[in-house]
Amino acid sequence: MKMMAAFRTHKKLNRSFTVSFLLFVLLALFGSFMALPLIYAVNNAFKPLDELFIFPPRFFVNNPTLDNFYDLLSLMGNSWVPLTRYIANTLLITVVGTVGHILLASAAAYPLAKYRFMGSKTLFSIVVLSLMFSPHVTAIPNYMVMSWLGWINTHASIIVPSLAFPLGLFLMKQFMEQIPDALLEAAKIDGANEYRIYWSIVMPNVKPAWLTLMILQFPMLWGTDGGSFIYSENLKTLHFALGQITLGGIARAGVGAAVAMLLMIVPISLFIISQSSVIQTMATSGMKD
Repeated sequence: MKMMAAFRTHKKLNRSFTVSFLLFVLLALFGSFMALPLIYAVNNAFKPLDELFIFPPRFFVNNPTLDNFYDLLSLMGNSWVPLTRYIANTLLITVVGTVGHILLASAAAYPLAKYRFMGSKTLFSIVVLSLMFSPHVTAIPNYMVMSWLGWINTHASIIVPSLAFPLGLFLMKQFMEQIPDALLEAAKIDGANEYRIYWSIVMPNVKPAWLTLMILQFPMLWGTDGGSFIYSENLKTLHFALGQITLGGIARAGVGAAVAMLLMIVPISLFIISQSSVIQTMATSGMKD
């Protein structure tokens, strides 16, 4: 009987390992398939023109070259607005918009999640309802508001609307509701005020939420070109400047491939750096009373 039980246990462990291995292989295949566009874009950035237009197209580069990047630096060097100005504008919009959105969304979500006051449910229902509207629907009202405030052709016309991204408030509120009320009451008994509780207790416990918001908000602002809000060349973003270079026709196809790779390096790097923290904090979150 003991031998039969050991055999069954051994068989069960082998079957579990086999299933786990098959799942790993399946996920690896899907992950490799999803990485193909990224690998293809990186290879295109190092292809000479003859390989970019060869048919049928080749996935991997045969004769890698840096000429595309040299041409890009030469074109940007001839611009009457320095490249550093475009980079500074982009960093200003991206960093201020991302950090400001996280702080504003969390500060607004805290009272909605932990306090009951008149109109709180109605207010949150409006936030949920606003998730249904795409940015294209609100583009005209947004432009009218920015025009009334006199913020057209300023960075505020891009930064301020990004602060009111409704998904951030919704996500923060859902995470903050998981924090036990007993933990906050204990902090109040110890003499902590609301600001200390918010910054020292609530924010560390909702780290997965604001890291996720950072991953969502940063690429959106990094890839903005100013649209119809910014007209001055001195206020334009890096995405706009590099995008104008690629409009030169077939002769700039190699430069366009280099631009595509450079624009996606920063958001991808941010995701790689922060995704492990998101997974770790999600695995250890969810405190209950």
